[in-house]
Amino acid sequence: MTQYQIIPVTPFQQNCTILWDEETKRGAVSDPGGDLHLIDKFIADKGIILEKILVTHAHLDHVGKVAEMARTRKIPIIGPHKDDQYWIDLLPESAAQFNFDASETFTPDQWLEHGDVIEAAGASFDVVHCPGHTPGHVVFVQREQKMALVGDVIFKGSIGRTDFPHGDYQQLISSITQRLWSYGEDITFIPGHGPTSTFGFERKTNPFVGDAIVD
Repeated sequence: MTQYQIIPVTPFQQNCTILWDEETKRGAVSDPGGDLHLIDKFIADKGIILEKILVTHAHLDHVGKVAEMARTRKIPIIGPHKDDQYWIDLLPESAAQFNFDASETFTPDQWLEHGDVIEAAGASFDVVHCPGHTPGHVVFVQREQKMALVGDVIFKGSIGRTDFPHGDYQQLISSITQRLWSYGEDITFIPGHGPTSTFGFERKTNPFVGDAIVD
């Protein structure tokens, strides 16, 4: 069984998620945007054997410390989709703009495509390309345990911003309603910020992508 722990990091309180298999302790980390001391302490305390870094998208608060963590631990970077190269290239400039610690650019060991399946923390995750917030944003869905890492695509009661460069509101709505809803209402998702929710709850209540709005 795959376990997870959410650790809010950076001044933006971004949800870094640590995943691990309870039996083998094999693990992965999603979106280590900053505060590596908090992430490293949890990993050490749990005895997790970290094997890879998963990236939903390349905004600074999600990937600010990806390069450093990958280099220090000698583990691969998986994701996002190649269309987020624009944001990866901007990381040093973005860090300076927002007064974050210095952030390095990186090249993922594996760019992801829609329909890929990746192994992490003893489980298989479907890769769902969900552009709109950023062009290369991906979501990781674990079907059997009915959970998903959605980054900044959707939140409890809201959706990701689309006013950044290369954002696209209609594309984001389509990503959610055409690609994520098909996984069923009982998927619990971990967003990039704020509390978890389920696809079913959002279909009933979300003022941007609820069924009553979209239909």
